[in-house]
Amino acid sequence: MKAVRMHKYELPYSGAIQVDKVPEPTITGPFDVIVKIGGAGLCRTDLHLIEAVWRDSLGNPALPYTLGHENAGWIEEVGSAVTGLAKGDPVILHPLMTCGLCRACRTGYDMACENGIFPGLDGTDGGFAEYLKTSARAVIKLAPGTDPVPLAPFADAGITAYHAVKKAQPYLYPGTWAVVVGVGGLGHFAVQLLKVMTTARVIALDARPERLDFAKELGADEAVLAGDDGGVKEILRITDGRGADVVLDFVAEHGTPDKALEFLRKARGGTYIVIGYGGVVAPTTLDMIAMERNVIGSIVGSYTELQELMELNRQGKVTIRAVQYPMEEAGKAMEDLAAGKIVGRGVLVP
Repeated sequence: MKAVRMHKYELPYSGAIQVDKVPEPTITGPFDVIVKIGGAGLCRTDLHLIEAVWRDSLGNPALPYTLGHENAGWIEEVGSAVTGLAKGDPVILHPLMTCGLCRACRTGYDMACENGIFPGLDGTDGGFAEYLKTSARAVIKLAPGTDPVPLAPFADAGITAYHAVKKAQPYLYPGTWAVVVGVGGLGHFAVQLLKVMTTARVIALDARPERLDFAKELGADEAVLAGDDGGVKEILRITDGRGADVVLDFVAEHGTPDKALEFLRKARGGTYIVIGYGGVVAPTTLDMIAMERNVIGSIVGSYTELQELMELNRQGKVTIRAVQYPMEEAGKAMEDLAAGKIVGRGVLVP
């Protein structure tokens, strides 16, 4: 089968990957599931993998391996102990293969599984391929007749945004303001989720005017161009000088953490949620205690959160804009993502 594999840590991104012919995966355990990939989401993390940002923390995985951790498609084959799944069922996959036995799994915090395997990240082959082997614990069956191809990014970008908005919910009530920093692959989900799950008014902040138009289409109450001051002056104007009660930062580099702290709530109790990475968050300790500020880190959501999110999608309350690329154009897709040319999310199609 065809698979897009990373062979080296090197820029440009297109030079680090190539389409290889590799053996199809096979069932080796009773809970194994083989999925025929319909679509595999392209994530900024894929770029960071090539940049070697994750190399040391992942234990320097052996190259080459197949990228792709946002995956959806159809059941192809299942192990002997798998029930409730049959060939042809449309499915989306939680990105982590979990053990189900550790404390994190037992408490429903399965994205922190102590024995988790992360296809497409940790050296285990991912979904930039025609077929992927995963575990039955990672599979969520979609409604019959669902086209899984454009839905693949819900598997990471979607649940990462959903997980962050859940963390924001306790701090948002009628009259509050939430700012979404970066209306990209994750942020465009967050704008919708904030409108569905909270009563807050939503400000979208981005450096690209076309993304602000997109945010307004998705339901943002206000859209602010970052500009030279990172949007501080305009956000304070919109909020009558109060600042934002909650900031969800899907960029978290290139100075956005500093700017976010400037337009965060001026009264006590502002909450800054960090989802992107690459920068530094450096509030003073005096500000932290005097203003009782919350700084919260947030990563990918759980299996049950993905189930919940797909139900919101089924109801038409949360949608995706997906730009599709054939697998052979993976290099171009990565370069487009790096250049900010993709509005919404990119999806590779075998």
